Amino acid sequence: MIRKFFHITIRAGFIAALFFSAPAPAQWLSRDEAIMGTAIRVELWADDALAGEAAIDAVMQEMHRIDQEMSPFKADSELSKINREAAQHAVAISAEMFDILTRSLEFSKISGGAFDITFSSVGYMYDYRRHIKPTEEQIKKALPGINYRHILLDAQKRTVKFSQPGVRIDLGGIGKGYAVDNCIALLKKRGIAHALVTAGGDSRVIGDKDGHPWMVGIRDPRRKDNVVAVIPLINSAISTSGDYERYFEANGVRYHHIINPKTGHSASGVHSATVIGPDATTTDGLSKPVFILGPEKGLALINSIPGVDAVIIDAAGKMFYSSGLQDKQSEAPLKPSAK
Repeated sequence: MIRKFFHITIRAGFIAALFFSAPAPAQWLSRDEAIMGTAIRVELWADDALAGEAAIDAVMQEMHRIDQEMSPFKADSELSKINREAAQHAVAISAEMFDILTRSLEFSKISGGAFDITFSSVGYMYDYRRHIKPTEEQIKKALPGINYRHILLDAQKRTVKFSQPGVRIDLGGIGKGYAVDNCIALLKKRGIAHALVTAGGDSRVIGDKDGHPWMVGIRDPRRKDNVVAVIPLINSAISTSGDYERYFEANGVRYHHIINPKTGHSASGVHSATVIGPDATTTDGLSKPVFILGPEKGLALINSIPGVDAVIIDAAGKMFYSSGLQDKQSEAPLKPSAK
């Protein structure tokens, strides 16, 4: 009797083990969190739901890691250490930081200085939540600190130094796109073939969604819930920079976070600039200078770079398209939305 009960127990335990070890059903999974001062979203198709949730966990952990190292607001971040010390002496930095600073300088060069991470030499004095802006005298005094040529990199020693006092850097113009690319790489290593990763205005997709392209909208810069265009994407990235992301208004003037390196003031003439390209570091790094340069010069820059396109909405609400989008309009790459 005891032996029979023992066999029944073992068999029941074996069946239970088989049940609990079976993979969770395949499905679409998504999660939203607030990291890096912005909204992070991950959406993916997982053949095993548990493995999919673990992949999303890895993405969120990577976002937190990059935020910890590249935030100018965390006193113990690597970026904050650079800002504190690089004007006094060369600072040894991680390979990752060296690479992203190198990429930043590349965007500065191809944009004629419109992209410049030293904008923070003036930009740090703006506080958009508290509606604080620097005085003209403060801008004039700090403006000489804005020049990407002040950033001196030594590849052999892997160090960075600022050529003069008063220089500060901020990776907000490229860091989120870089984080998105890192997270897409993590998902690919885990075998995820269909996914979307978004960090604020920067997104990248791999594969398709249910056999169709991912549909990413461009919002109306002045009507939050309206979408002015929808772009279908497969294995691509898209970044939008707008004057509606972080801003305040005073005396009829909108002060926003996209600073023109030449003036130290918020760039004017454009409400939003969207760039589509192969990876989010590229689209993020190009959307700000396109915004600052405006329709004519901004599109000239985009049209000179293979595999990249852009949509610009100017201060009058007029939309401008790069030559690649214009050439393919018969294939309907851009779908205007009803207003």
